[in-house]
Amino acid sequence: MPTEAAELVFDEATKQYPGRPEPAVDRLSLTVAAGEICVLVGPSGGGKTTALKLVNRLIPLSSGDIRIDGTSIADHDVTELRRSIGYVIQQVGLFPHMTVAANVATVPRLLGWPRARIRARVAELLELVGLDPAADGGRYPAALSGGQQQRVGLARALAADPPILLMDEPFAAVDPIVRAHLQAELRRLHREVGKTILFVTHDLDEALGLGDRVAIFRQGGVLAQYDTPDTVLAAPADEFVRRFVGEDRALRRLALRRLGDLELAADGGDPDAPVVSTAMTARNAVSLMLDAGATEVRVVGDDGSPAGVLRLDDLRELLA
Repeated sequence: MPTEAAELVFDEATKQYPGRPEPAVDRLSLTVAAGEICVLVGPSGGGKTTALKLVNRLIPLSSGDIRIDGTSIADHDVTELRRSIGYVIQQVGLFPHMTVAANVATVPRLLGWPRARIRARVAELLELVGLDPAADGGRYPAALSGGQQQRVGLARALAADPPILLMDEPFAAVDPIVRAHLQAELRRLHREVGKTILFVTHDLDEALGLGDRVAIFRQGGVLAQYDTPDTVLAAPADEFVRRFVGEDRALRRLALRRLGDLELAADGGDPDAPVVSTAMTARNAVSLMLDAGATEVRVVGDDGSPAGVLRLDDLRELLA
């Protein structure tokens, strides 16, 4: 049976480095519900990566606590703790002298899994991340593209079925097109495996697009706001958050909404209006209307059946 996702709680978690006037993380308190994606975002030096590394004790706490399903991380053996938490970093960190399959098998092998179970798990995960176990399992990291390496890194992090996954700017080193594909893959994987994910990024759009909740940090490791992406955009907590999310908050909110999630008007609008899919974002629908000189789009489902009509006026009401 798959491991259940775990609740992750930061309770006044603080990291103070000797000789520095302000903490790297300052009394961080937030709860990541089991199975949610929490994205940490903010300016450089805001303590995001430090907060992430506190969870698996790569960096020790100065004070406060972090609990996984109610148990303090201090009460875990550090080796067992790290093996029970998936970890994906920007540089991937694959072992260059080991094949893809051997890289993915690293933690299960350390845990003493039987060989047959390891082989089955490696094949399952490579398929899950969109790689071919037969064709790709025997390759070495140097033969892979950056996007493929990140997929292997994700498969390796999931290998022992951890309840929590830590991801430190995992897609920052790939080009925008590959990055968009990897983000979509992560959303798909999350729907399938349901892990609790703590994800660090500098990219606000990535944070808003991936996170169930977004934690915005200010300098000195202080939490400025922790909320759903829509609430962060609709009701910034203060002037710092308002400046951080930018003046185009309304457009960013539209980028969060898929047409299939909106209440559409009944069919019967302009027969010459552009036809779009329910998977399109409201932001892209607005862009299409402006390009076409239209005031509405006709929305269809995956099978081409009519789903309704979206009008510009409907979007004004949505953002009111």
